[in-house]
Amino acid sequence: MKHNYSQEYISNIIRLAWLDKVSFDEIKREQNITEHEVIKIMRSHLKPGSFRLWRKRVSGRDTKHERRTKLIHQEADQNN
Repeated sequence: MKHNYSQEYISNIIRLAWLDKVSFDEIKREQNITEHEVIKIMRSHLKPGSFRLWRKRVSGRDTKHERRTKLIHQEADQNN
C-alpha cells in the first residue's frame, strides 16, 4: 500500500527517528506509523550514507525499543 505523506509529516518522522530517547513505540503512538514504515521513510528520504549511519545508531540502541529498555531497567533493579 502506497502512502502519500506530506513533506511536513515526513520531516517530523525523520526528526523523531533521529532522536535517541524517542522509541519506535512512541512514534507509533504519536504518528500511527510502524517501525517498518519509519525505516522505509528513512531509506527513501535520506542519502544512502545518512541512512546507513542512522541504521547503525538505532540497531544498537535499546532506547529505540521500549520493551528492551524496560527489561534492562528490571534487570538492574533486581541486581541492586
